[in-house]
Amino acid sequence: MPRVPIQLIAAATLAIWLYLVFFRGGFWREFARRGGPPAKPTSSSPRIVAVVPARDEAAVVARSIASLAAQRAPGYFHIILVDDHSTDGTAAIAAAAAPPDLLTVVPAAPLPAGWKGKLWAVAEGVRHAASLRPDYLLLTDADIVHAPDTAANLAARVETERYDLVSYMATLACDTPAERALVPAFVFFFFLLYPPAWIHNPRRAAAGAAGGCMLIRREMLEKIGGMAAIRGALIDDCALARAVKQAGGRIWLGLDENTQSIRPYRTFGEVGRMISRSAFTQLNHSAVLLIGTVAGLVLTYLAPPLLTLLAPQPAAGMAALAWLLMSICYLPALRYYRVAWFAAPLLPLVALFYAGATFHSAISYWRGAGGEWKGRVQDG
Repeated sequence: MPRVPIQLIAAATLAIWLYLVFFRGGFWREFARRGGPPAKPTSSSPRIVAVVPARDEAAVVARSIASLAAQRAPGYFHIILVDDHSTDGTAAIAAAAAPPDLLTVVPAAPLPAGWKGKLWAVAEGVRHAASLRPDYLLLTDADIVHAPDTAANLAARVETERYDLVSYMATLACDTPAERALVPAFVFFFFLLYPPAWIHNPRRAAAGAAGGCMLIRREMLEKIGGMAAIRGALIDDCALARAVKQAGGRIWLGLDENTQSIRPYRTFGEVGRMISRSAFTQLNHSAVLLIGTVAGLVLTYLAPPLLTLLAPQPAAGMAALAWLLMSICYLPALRYYRVAWFAAPLLPLVALFYAGATFHSAISYWRGAGGEWKGRVQDG
């Protein structure tokens, strides 16, 4: 390759990392902020109803429901679990995990055309919750274990800081070699796409949320048309956040170490399939965007180490600086997940894995098996 193009590539990848570090909303510092300062306690006693969609979650649902039953909510609190046609006894296990005065288990009606399964189950839960006259709905997943003050903290942030939708990015399981290699990057890439500082800013269009733990004002959910407004969305949390922000609502997203996902991803294949379920959806099923995204990943993540090792100066020096910035940017995510610092320079290899999972997502979609999850093709 001629010398000048190599220098241009090195300059481009350095410019990318200068932008990401200094002009992308400080997304990488979110891991050190851990969601920012705690909200001031609320003086009111809001009515909160948690809605938990569950499909074949026997392995995790008991711990999740028990953590919700232990909430020290400032006012009324109730849990509605919607059994989404489980075949493993999920409903019975959930019912045994909380007192009957705190938990209502309801079966989901048959899935209508045009709805994603999870969203239909959530909509069923919201419909049943209406009779309880909630001020807020806590939309959470059956694999999330909450701290006793989760609902209270989220409600306080809504009330004292005047948000309409607030969510915690749950801390994902990070125990197996596959999880330790890939999970910190999953959250790192999410925040890169959806910088929390931009999400909080009403003057920016950026809108994102973490579907495992979201608290939304009932009036705002009704204003956007309920769950029906996003009934066909595969990436439902970000679709909900976008609908709220477009309706003039304010949204907030932060990390919480005490909100934990207990769903394990034991192998690299399991993590890859988790990424693949929604990656091509994020690209609007566009082959052009797929090619552009993979090219962007190569330029952003793979070019720095390759040029550092193989290119002549000054290209090697520029690429080395880009690689250093990348590693420094990634370090807070590794610290948050208690992964050793020396994994930071290996982010290019992780990005290569994610590029492969994105290609797999596209191929699955083209084969009519996109977003497959628990026996359902959700993106075909």
